[in-house]
Amino acid sequence: MDMLILVNISYVIAAILFIVGLKLLSHPATAKKGNLTSALGMFIAIVMTLLHKDIISYELIFAGILIGGVLGAWMAKRVEMTAMPELVSLFNGFGGLASLLLGLSTLTISNSDSLTITTMVIAYISILIGGVTFSGSLIAWAKLGGRMASKALIFPGQRWLNGLIIITAIALPFVIATQPFNLQWFYIAIALALVFGILATIPIGGADMPVVISLLNSYSGLAATAAGLAIQNNILIVAGLLVGASGIILTQIMCKAMNRSLMNILLSGFAKPIEAGEKIEGEIKSLSPEDAFYVLEAAQSVVVIPGYGMAVAQAQHAVKELQELLEQNGAEVAYAIHPVAGRMPGHMNVLLAEADVPYEQLYEMDAINPRMDSFDVAIIIGANDVVNPAAKEMKGSPIYGMPIIEAHRARNVFVLKRSASAGFAGVDNPLFFKDNTRMVFGDAKDTLNTVIREFGD
Repeated sequence: MDMLILVNISYVIAAILFIVGLKLLSHPATAKKGNLTSALGMFIAIVMTLLHKDIISYELIFAGILIGGVLGAWMAKRVEMTAMPELVSLFNGFGGLASLLLGLSTLTISNSDSLTITTMVIAYISILIGGVTFSGSLIAWAKLGGRMASKALIFPGQRWLNGLIIITAIALPFVIATQPFNLQWFYIAIALALVFGILATIPIGGADMPVVISLLNSYSGLAATAAGLAIQNNILIVAGLLVGASGIILTQIMCKAMNRSLMNILLSGFAKPIEAGEKIEGEIKSLSPEDAFYVLEAAQSVVVIPGYGMAVAQAQHAVKELQELLEQNGAEVAYAIHPVAGRMPGHMNVLLAEADVPYEQLYEMDAINPRMDSFDVAIIIGANDVVNPAAKEMKGSPIYGMPIIEAHRARNVFVLKRSASAGFAGVDNPLFFKDNTRMVFGDAKDTLNTVIREFGD
């Protein structure tokens, strides 16, 4: 059989495995199998590409596999679950960087006779999107890890600077068309893309970071598609399109969950800073874990609302243990999951699946809110922005209009938190001051274990 036909058949098989893998990833019960299926598809695609293309020596290929494999295994073992959003941001960034380098190498390695204007424009697009993805992902990584402030950063003249970069980026292809083999224009494009990635990400506040991660993931797919077109590799085009399309769909879902348009988030750097909201007045009432036990012991229905704090405390197994005790005591237990809870899409679902919490007990925001009045207790574990009533009550708040899990409507609200400080979005929470709310200060895992011990006594 002709080698080219064999390669194309392998690419079709790989593409089918990608699609099947994506389908399996849509449900927690089959997600692991979906990951393995997609990885098998990528393995087939890479092996066949390396066998077919005389790119670099096999010694370098095996050295790359060895170094990359060891580094990947080390990172997978070392990275905590709380740092997964940061790792995903870096993966997005490296994907963008790879597409940028692939686009650039298309221009520098090819001879002038094989380069067409179309190829150069496609390579330009790959460089542009890849550069924005790389620098934007690094900013997201820094914000997620607390290496820089998570709040929106806007400076005077930023809108004009962004506009100037966009106009220059649009004009460059016309300049390239007149001087097609002058690589300095592509180096300028790289610089513009890197700067724009930074400027486009720093004005995005902490509450929008899950959307940004999803969007950057989509960008990395689009950059890969452009790179695939530049080097005429079918499987790279297909894989990039799948990543780009799934990322855009997820981004739209996240935007809908926050009642914001994608353009609204993308144009944050062009917007005026939002003025601070109303001042919150009132008294915070605290409760000890031992006293919280008495309320929970009498409760007939409990809703757990997890957030990033649960990931930090690694409290998901304690949550599951408390759930079993409450159910043995005759109470109904449900979990309310906000689409943007945590630092990345699906973060809470992964944590709860790790503790074997039944997926049937997880409810999305729209499903749980109509029932919120019927719950005796709402336990909020480290979730802050996604239950913040300021989104409904304070028109000046940066998160005003964002749909929230309406925990404040439960009969009793327990907030498990180390302090009464603002959440990742940097917005104060009036929920802490409401009459039915009690703050249970301390490490969430320790608090839950104390309540669990009280059930045993």
